[in-house]
Amino acid sequence: MAEALFALLEDRMKKCLGALREELTTVRTGRASASILDHIMVEVYGSPMPLNQLASINVPESRMLTVQPWDKKSLKAIEKAIRESDLGFNPLSDGALLRIPLPELTEERRKSLVKLVHKYGEQAKVALRNVRRDVLEQMKKMEKNKELSKDDLHIWEKKVQEQTDLYTKEVDEILAHKEADILQI
Repeated sequence: MAEALFALLEDRMKKCLGALREELTTVRTGRASASILDHIMVEVYGSPMPLNQLASINVPESRMLTVQPWDKKSLKAIEKAIRESDLGFNPLSDGALLRIPLPELTEERRKSLVKLVHKYGEQAKVALRNVRRDVLEQMKKMEKNKELSKDDLHIWEKKVQEQTDLYTKEVDEILAHKEADILQI
């Protein structure tokens, strides 16, 4: 039973790292990436919809994105959503396609992006600690119900902490890599 809990711990911690990586794809580095626009919601047809469900997003150049809506009637709503987002982009419309030139990253903007990356990293570490806490509580209940001996509980607690430390170190490595991407010229 403790083995199953440990496997659950491993699985949930992998998902925490996956969520962190996914979140970091929305943080802009010096190169254009279609995933930068992933979190933008567009008000169309009376409800908010993700941009990537309304249009194809392409990267024709390293500092340019294009957004081509599948329904040309939604072009204005998409343009408005991109302008109002926290990304600071100014899309240019030609009636059928939006071109989004990516401005040069200033030193100040790079530093604020690094802070954002560290915030995401701290959220991932909190999530890892919550997973650890949940599994340890379940193991303590097992010990209380005599499904696990005190010695076994101690051994498993040590394994859980080692696993948590391993994943925390991996979060730090991911953050360091992303920070280097942001800060490089």
